[in-house]
Amino acid sequence: MNRASLDKRPDEVATMFDDVAPKYDVVNDVLSMGQTRRWRKVVVEAMEVTKGQRVLDLAAGTGTSSEPYADAGIDVVACDFSLGMLKVGKRRRPDINFVAGDATNLPFADNSFDASTISFGLRNVNEPKKALAEMLRVTKPGGKLVIAEFSQPVVPLWRTMYTEYLMRALPAIAVKVASNPDAYVYLAESIRAWPDQDHLAAWLQDSGWEKVTYRNLTGGIVAIHRATKPADSSPDGGAAAIAANKGPVAKLRRNIVR
Repeated sequence: MNRASLDKRPDEVATMFDDVAPKYDVVNDVLSMGQTRRWRKVVVEAMEVTKGQRVLDLAAGTGTSSEPYADAGIDVVACDFSLGMLKVGKRRRPDINFVAGDATNLPFADNSFDASTISFGLRNVNEPKKALAEMLRVTKPGGKLVIAEFSQPVVPLWRTMYTEYLMRALPAIAVKVASNPDAYVYLAESIRAWPDQDHLAAWLQDSGWEKVTYRNLTGGIVAIHRATKPADSSPDGGAAAIAANKGPVAKLRRNIVR
């Protein structure tokens, strides 16, 4: 893996996503062999939100992941750091509230949302643990967090095949269908470098979230993590939890309900 290609500044990553914004959703459908829509549907079902509630959809990109909430009459805020993505989304869905924002310093007040979600964007955040703490801050006590992210296939043979696809086939396909193939090389490498299901679950616990569970999809290629903000959580609970926690991941794993 070319580690240097992962060492990008937040502004460089934002520019990269600006470049691929016009065809981003179409290319994702091609590269995932149509699985993206199924994965997103599982996320919406896991959120269990209803009309009248307010949802933060972080790393929303062009708003594809926000549409099901808007269509159901739910007040959804589509937040992303890529202005190019937001512009494409706003042209397509002017009824959705698109907001530019940094996941590690969200432009929202404490306890602003009934639930928060982020799909396939956490691994592209420069400080993912800080983003988890920020989502805790802006979510109401008792509110839910749902994360969809690429993860580690649970069957060794499938894991090997998947890694080969990521590092060889995916960039080759991207050359033919994407406007910026280098962006998909970066995305492939970021998926390969991302921690497994248990490590992300441990990060959630570290950040102050409770009732952490996860569900594997497509053999573990994607994992859906769910968590709840404690009912008695203070606004800075996430930051305090990160500062206080020194336990190894192995210890935290025993408390995770899959």
